[in-house]
Amino acid sequence: MSKQDLMETIMAEVKACRKCELWRSRRNPVPGEGSLDAVVMFIGEAPGYWEDLKGRPFVGAAGKFLDELLAKIGLARRDVYITNVLKSRPPENRDPQPSEIEACTPYLDRQIRIIHPKIIVTLGRHSMSYILSKIGFEIRGITGVHGRVYDGKLLGLKVTIVPTFHPAAALYNLKYKDAIERDFQVIKRELEKLGARST
Repeated sequence: MSKQDLMETIMAEVKACRKCELWRSRRNPVPGEGSLDAVVMFIGEAPGYWEDLKGRPFVGAAGKFLDELLAKIGLARRDVYITNVLKSRPPENRDPQPSEIEACTPYLDRQIRIIHPKIIVTLGRHSMSYILSKIGFEIRGITGVHGRVYDGKLLGLKVTIVPTFHPAAALYNLKYKDAIERDFQVIKRELEKLGARST
């Protein structure tokens, strides 16, 4: 099967998924979007209000900021793949629950295998915890690790992981905005090491 076929299979499964209760309150599932040959994959936490409405990841104010961050390092949405740990919006944008993460992450694991990114950028603490734990790092807080580079084997793939804050955090706290912008320069340097396009 082609990458497109494999991803469409996941999208159909997500649409029909009843593994947790979030399907009851969501408007639309948000499987993810972008290049299936992306060098960089961005993983957020869960869809918010606008994402749930439109069925697309990062389309609200946080998404606009993410687009700006990408542009600053010479990338556009079409160059990367963007998804979340959870594919359905938790009510009132509450934190993902462990049972929901457990139910939903097999979809994410399959997406990672399909795309085979060289760099994974985790946006927020829930995606950071999930991805870093998969390569053997148990980390409690994001403050001490954002912008650092972690190399490891993830699902049998050699990958570089760069954790950063969720773009939504930057909308409420200028300190986080500066930190995310610095972290994106780390992503740019990692891309340059790979000889990947970033201007």
